[in-house]
Amino acid sequence: MMWLGIRFYVLLALTFVIAGQVAADERRSGEPIAKADENKPNVVVILADDLGWNSVGYHNKNFPTPNIDRLVREGVELNQFYVAPMCSPTRAGLMTGRYPIRFGAARAVIPPYRDFGLPVSEVTLPERLADLGYANRGVFGKWHLGHRRSKWHPLNQGFTHFHGHYNGAIDYFELTREDVRDWHVDAQPSDEQGYSTHLIADAAAKWITDSSASEAPYFCYVPFNAPHSPFQAPEETIARFDDRNSAKTKGNKPGKARNIAILKAMIWEMDEGVGRILKSIDDSGEANNTIVWFLSDNGGVGSLPRLNSPLRGSKLTVYEGGVRVPSCIRWPDRLAAGVKSEHVCGYIDVLPTIVDAAGGEIIADPELPLDGISLLSGLTSSDQFKSDGRPWYSYHGQSGDENEHLAVLVDGWKLKVNGPQLISESQLTEPKARVELFHLSTDPNETKNLATDYPDKVGRLGRMLIEYRALQPSDAVPPYGVGSKGFIPPPKWHVDLSTPDVSVGAYPDGEDQQ
Repeated sequence: MMWLGIRFYVLLALTFVIAGQVAADERRSGEPIAKADENKPNVVVILADDLGWNSVGYHNKNFPTPNIDRLVREGVELNQFYVAPMCSPTRAGLMTGRYPIRFGAARAVIPPYRDFGLPVSEVTLPERLADLGYANRGVFGKWHLGHRRSKWHPLNQGFTHFHGHYNGAIDYFELTREDVRDWHVDAQPSDEQGYSTHLIADAAAKWITDSSASEAPYFCYVPFNAPHSPFQAPEETIARFDDRNSAKTKGNKPGKARNIAILKAMIWEMDEGVGRILKSIDDSGEANNTIVWFLSDNGGVGSLPRLNSPLRGSKLTVYEGGVRVPSCIRWPDRLAAGVKSEHVCGYIDVLPTIVDAAGGEIIADPELPLDGISLLSGLTSSDQFKSDGRPWYSYHGQSGDENEHLAVLVDGWKLKVNGPQLISESQLTEPKARVELFHLSTDPNETKNLATDYPDKVGRLGRMLIEYRALQPSDAVPPYGVGSKGFIPPPKWHVDLSTPDVSVGAYPDGEDQQ
């Protein structure tokens, strides 16, 4: 049963006190359930966009990332950290501690024309931290969790400050999407100029400096848009990596070699931004009691070679290269430096871990069951957290019901199914289903399909996937292309916070194409 597949393991592993739940509207009132404590840690979550497994310095010296590498040295490397195979679902799970399939946000990303967002019935990480005395809660960078209605705006989802853009894939220099400028401070369009990675890092660093003057702890969420396409970086930075005569790039076509150089430059600029954020934390004198959590939202894109090597696959797949990403957490006051954890964990664990670190309690609600667990007790003791027994699920159906991607990982075994929507066990024996079974404990790079050798295991894991897929509600986000024709963005992508239920933007025929 799905209860045993997901909820049992989650509830068993949770280290929080489970007691009852305050209604969502009461939580949003801002009345704290615990007093602010000067010992509560500041929290900084840094999210890279499309950063592949093989695109960080501590995995590959050809992609220098000295500041990310520093975090790994000074904290705990989470070597088996999993996310969703694309942008919006990972952000939704990070914000809620729940698999985004539960509230319809797993199938596809939220494109510019989509009238969909993170449901306001969900309780977000900044909302939970507000109840724990975190007065300053800022987000800097790419939101990508809904922008057609102001009820989905960051300022209506628990944050006190927003500086960045609503859409994905903006132009890094023009700060536009669909040729319309998408750059904002709080709810107002901003005329600020510059390279987006620089603007995001500088705004976050300044905000940290300002927030450190407050007696209350702060929460800073930095979702960089780098190194997501379009491939753009300052020319002087590209020149550091654009060696057209190098043997390392000779095998690539000139255009692809250029894109690799640009990608390295984008990652370098993001890492420099991480460095500026770390400096602001150091300069505040609060580094020892500041949690810094770094992760990527999915694997690197498949259009460029070896971004996820030696892992198989890329973004938009549920192979390891699409869903296993670089991640680490640093908290000098509580976590030993230089530790490498090999236990399965991921994006849905960020919220419960941070709430635990802040001294909070997750209150049980049958209507909003958490899927994530707190990793804190395992990270702060010699006994690693016991997460290996719980199943880990991956899914997307961005191109529609006929080509969905599903995977479940449990006890070292991973079943991957691609094909039509999985609704019955009989589909597992049909050619359209494209069933693959891997023993990741001995074959982490998914080189040998063992499905025909272990039909009983395929059946057991397949039944778990069927129950997981059935969680998706009927009003879930549609496939990516639905409603794409004819949408006209609002001027400057402006959202009026005084009209929470009014959709912005329009179609020429007046019909909103969901």
